Amino acid sequence: MIKSIKVRLCPNNKQLTKLFQYAGCARFAYNWAIAREQENYKQGNKFLSDNELRKEFTQLKKQSEYQWLSEVSNNVTKQAIKDACNTYKKFFKGQCKYPKFKSRKHSSPSFYQDNIKIQFSDTHVKVEGFSMSKKKNKQKLNWIRLCEKGRIPTNCKYMNPRFTYDELHWYISVGIEVEDSTTIPLNNGIGIDLGIKDLAVCSDGNIYKNINKTTTVNKLEKRKRRLQRSISRRYEKNKKGGIYCKTCNIIKKEKELLKVTKRLTNIRQNYLHQTTSEIIKRKPSFICIEDLNVSGMMKNKHLSKAVQQQCFYEFRKQMEYKSAWNNIPVIIADRFFPSSKLCSCCESIKKDLKLSDRIYKCECGNVIDRDYQASLNLKMYGENVLKQQSVA
Repeated sequence: MIKSIKVRLCPNNKQLTKLFQYAGCARFAYNWAIAREQENYKQGNKFLSDNELRKEFTQLKKQSEYQWLSEVSNNVTKQAIKDACNTYKKFFKGQCKYPKFKSRKHSSPSFYQDNIKIQFSDTHVKVEGFSMSKKKNKQKLNWIRLCEKGRIPTNCKYMNPRFTYDELHWYISVGIEVEDSTTIPLNNGIGIDLGIKDLAVCSDGNIYKNINKTTTVNKLEKRKRRLQRSISRRYEKNKKGGIYCKTCNIIKKEKELLKVTKRLTNIRQNYLHQTTSEIIKRKPSFICIEDLNVSGMMKNKHLSKAVQQQCFYEFRKQMEYKSAWNNIPVIIADRFFPSSKLCSCCESIKKDLKLSDRIYKCECGNVIDRDYQASLNLKMYGENVLKQQSVA
């Protein structure tokens, strides 16, 4: 099993310059490879492999106008060309859209490091080629400080190390191979009903509230709206003809808005991680969740923002990979399974149940919260699926 770890970096000014230089060279190599493939296709030739393109790129670097490419580690540009060829292969297989050129303004800067030459200590990561000098004081430039101490283990094999920038901070992400879990959990299974009123209602009685209704998130959302209006007014004020001019004050305001948006994202992501980890720690024998039609739910103009803020897809993704780490099967209920409309006692379906009906009342006398009943029905669905698998 491969676990990926992502840690924020604390580079100094010289290291920041080098990081952006590496990312710029990776973007240039990627765009050059795509342009070369397009030119080759127009001429009616066969697809160029990454080995052929890398040989051409090596000859390109020897030209005087491209000498600046030699200041960057060779592995950075090689992997960028390989990534471009891989996107073309995925396009031919129908796994992605047609490859596009990376924009200097809109694409997020990132680059690859050689998994053999990269080194980690408890507090620092060594980047290849920042300083070629053998002097100790200049070798320090290669070592970038990590924000979290001892997060990435040392003296092990690393896979696909990548440096990425999210418009505020630089991060290092790396894959590490760990042993598969062999323990089989024997506790009762859990059905989880996701919703907007509460994030998740579990069949064992645990309820995880909606983090977006807290005062902290509401204050940040209000601040975000005010900053957006302020930036919009400044753009209109500095408009010259049909062109919008970006002033220094607008850049400051946009950076402030970016920090608020990032803060909101971090709060939601952290809450999702806490919720999913808490469910996994109870070690259920299985977990059953719904296959929600999120894209269809987003078409409802009254609920689209609330659905977007709940991050249902991220919740499901975290549950799946954390369950795989702990050897817990995840059962995805059919999209058309009537989890809320089905009575948990007599199994009759109430077809006229509205979204505003929060309490389920059945003719058999069953009166229960609709979300809790949905979680009980999902638990029963999971038990039936496991029985069928054991019989087969």
